Amino acid sequence: MKRTYLALFLIIVIVIAATAACTGTQSGQGKITITDDAGRQVHLDSVPTRIVSHVPSITETIFALGLGDKLVADDEYSDYPEAAKTKPKIGGYFTPNIEEIVAMKPDLVLTDGEVPDLIPKLDSLGIPIAVINPKDINGILTDIDLLGNITGTQKAAEELTSEMKNRINAVVNAVSGAPRPSVFYVFDATDTTKPWTAGPGSFVDSLINMAGGTNVAASASGPWIQFNMEELVNANPDIILVDSSHGTAAISPAQLEQLPGWQDLKAVKENHVYTIDGDLVNRSGPRIVQGLEEIAKILHPDLFKG
Repeated sequence: MKRTYLALFLIIVIVIAATAACTGTQSGQGKITITDDAGRQVHLDSVPTRIVSHVPSITETIFALGLGDKLVADDEYSDYPEAAKTKPKIGGYFTPNIEEIVAMKPDLVLTDGEVPDLIPKLDSLGIPIAVINPKDINGILTDIDLLGNITGTQKAAEELTSEMKNRINAVVNAVSGAPRPSVFYVFDATDTTKPWTAGPGSFVDSLINMAGGTNVAASASGPWIQFNMEELVNANPDIILVDSSHGTAAISPAQLEQLPGWQDLKAVKENHVYTIDGDLVNRSGPRIVQGLEEIAKILHPDLFKG
C-alpha cells in the first residue's frame, strides 16, 4: 500500500514538474523569470497587465496575441494594427521619453535593446524591461512563444506560430525546384548611384531565399550596405523590389526607370520592377510571413495564382 501511495505521489510530482517546464517561467508564488534576447534575466512579480512597447514589431506581436487591452502605450512608429495608432505615445524609437514611460506605470516594458541608456535608466527606476530582438525567422517564432510565456497567452502564441510555420512551409514547398531569379532590393535610394540594399543577416535576404530567389547582395559585407552602380549593372538582376515605406528615401519604379544606368538593367527593360511594403519584410513580427508570401508571388506568379 505504501508503495502505491509513493508511486502516485511521484506521478503527481512529475506532472507538476512537466507543467512548470511547459511554461518555463512561473514559480509557485506566481512570479515569472525569463531570459530575454540580450541574455538578461527578467523577473516579474506576476503576469503583466500594463505593457509598454518601444518597438513597432513588438507592438504588432502584442496585438496578435490578443493583448491590445494590456498595451498602455507604444512608440510613435507603432502604426499597425489601427488600434496601435490610438495608444498613448512614449516618444520616437530613437527618442523614448522616460518620463512618459514612467507615467504609464508599466509592469513590463518591451524593447529591442538597440537604443543606448534605455535599459539602464529603467533598471535604475525598478521598471522591468525585456529585450525582444530576434535575429532570424526562427527567432521571430521563438520570441512569439517567449512573449506568450511572459503574458500568460501561451495557447495564443502556439496557435500563431503554428499558423506561421504552416504558411512558411507552403511557400518553401511551392518554390522548391523552381528557377531562382536574381533579385535586388532597394531599401533607400536617396543616392540613386549608391542605393542601400539588404545583405546577409537581414530578414529581406532570408525572405528572398525562402521565396525561391537569389539576392544579388547575398555576399555583401553586412545586412545593410550601399551597392554602387557598377556592382548593380554587373549583377543585372531579373527582378527589382522597391521598398515603399521609407518616406523621402523611397522611390517609385517609374522614377527608377528614368535613371542613367538603371535604364539598361534587365529588370527595368522587362518591366520587372515592383514595390513592396517594407514593414512586411523588415519588422520582426507576425506579418513577416505576409512579406514572404508577397515576395514569392512576385518571383513566381505562375505558382501563386489567385
